[in-house]
Amino acid sequence: MAPNVVLVTGVADQLGGQLAARLAADPTIERVLGVDTVPPAKGLGRVEFVWADIRNRKIAKVIDSAKVDTVVHAATRPSVGPRRAAIKELNVIGTMQLLAACQRSPLVRKLVVKSTAEVYGASSSSPAVFTEQDTTDGRDAAEIEGYVRGFARRRPDVSLTTVRLAEIIGPDLDNALARYFSLPVVPIVLGFDARVQLLHFTDALAVLGRAATHDLPGVYNVGGDGVLMLSQAIRRAGRMPLPMPRAAIGAATRLVRGGVDLSPEQAKFLNYGRVIDTTRLKTKFGFTPKWTTVDAFDDYVHARVTR
Repeated sequence: MAPNVVLVTGVADQLGGQLAARLAADPTIERVLGVDTVPPAKGLGRVEFVWADIRNRKIAKVIDSAKVDTVVHAATRPSVGPRRAAIKELNVIGTMQLLAACQRSPLVRKLVVKSTAEVYGASSSSPAVFTEQDTTDGRDAAEIEGYVRGFARRRPDVSLTTVRLAEIIGPDLDNALARYFSLPVVPIVLGFDARVQLLHFTDALAVLGRAATHDLPGVYNVGGDGVLMLSQAIRRAGRMPLPMPRAAIGAATRLVRGGVDLSPEQAKFLNYGRVIDTTRLKTKFGFTPKWTTVDAFDDYVHARVTR
């Protein structure tokens, strides 16, 4: 059933904001509410911005008063830097409160959760390719998905879609990965060359939009076809690698001019790499990313060079 009133969390972020604007441009959707603790930097068309903290129980009043039938939870963020504890609280406690609000509302019939391939973790014992059936151990992401599965058991009548996004990159996206490849010298772990799979921002946006407007319950890996070795990516970005011991990587990425904070999960990804299988995405979800990993990365590099 097509959505009528949609609530999107995390609209201050680029992905959440553009997703809300995309849904609001659909004439078949009556209302789109965008929720965050800070307003988006740009206007979002006819999206109704709601200044709310999803960690607060008042989010239930927003859902009930607006008669929301579809919720897209796009507010989860990487836990990095000095605000790591606060971001973790927003991710975990915010998800718990949002799910509780959805559970109590008889009108909510569809829930879309933006998750991440970080849910699989990254280590020397990781499989060559992760499938949706593999064990999850990615700290915050795994904890969040655990609560989502609990919600599914309590509300089996709600169509629940979880999308596990590979590392996102794009020409205008400002995130830790984009800043990492923009460093004048790029710290890498001595003796390792990770396999990197990427997802173009526009494909991530398209997948979330399709999940919100179609009934496609289940868990889906989302990533571009193919991989890049980390050393290849650094060369394509026109940068120089700086090999060093694993323990020094976090400090080095912060101290290099133009430094960047990496979460522990992101640091492991750049050490061991991670590749996900997207067969279910193509066969059951009905979506094939337009951008391969190489094309997505080259689009990011071209935009940076142009600027």
